[in-house]
Amino acid sequence: MPTAVQFRRGTTSQHSSFTGAAAEITVDTDKDVAVVHDGSTAGGFPLASIAKAQTFTAAQRGTVSTLTSGATVTPNFATANNFSLSLGVNTTIANPTNLSAGQSGAIAITYSGSYTVAFGSYWKFTSGSAPTATSTSGKTDVLVYYVESSTRISAQLLLNMGG
Repeated sequence: MPTAVQFRRGTTSQHSSFTGAAAEITVDTDKDVAVVHDGSTAGGFPLASIAKAQTFTAAQRGTVSTLTSGATVTPNFATANNFSLSLGVNTTIANPTNLSAGQSGAIAITYSGSYTVAFGSYWKFTSGSAPTATSTSGKTDVLVYYVESSTRISAQLLLNMGG
């Protein structure tokens, strides 16, 4: 029979007045999450849960993934939510790989010359067709998106956002 390991546990209120030892792990029974302690912070640091609604008390952000300029660019949505793309040629932003309904993010498109941008068939825009990009050297457009399904992405191209 496997060995069972049990950690100290208590309510959120009990945790708020408890300072655990450095690297001690406890369980918050109200939030159903593990809490890591540093030996000096009352309440410790609750870990995120993927199955619960949560309120974060600090900003949450992921890495901005750089896409490589080319005639066709295929973002991998398993890599990140936010991307940057510096265009050096006319480009089609193809249908991304690894789409997951509910994912959202943005792609900042910076122009190093007067280049055009087209989009794969999964990209859906307000007017029913893709808008004309800024295409001015030194300028940036931002493609904001929300993945509806494995074959549909609602998108808005925010034009001429800086440069």
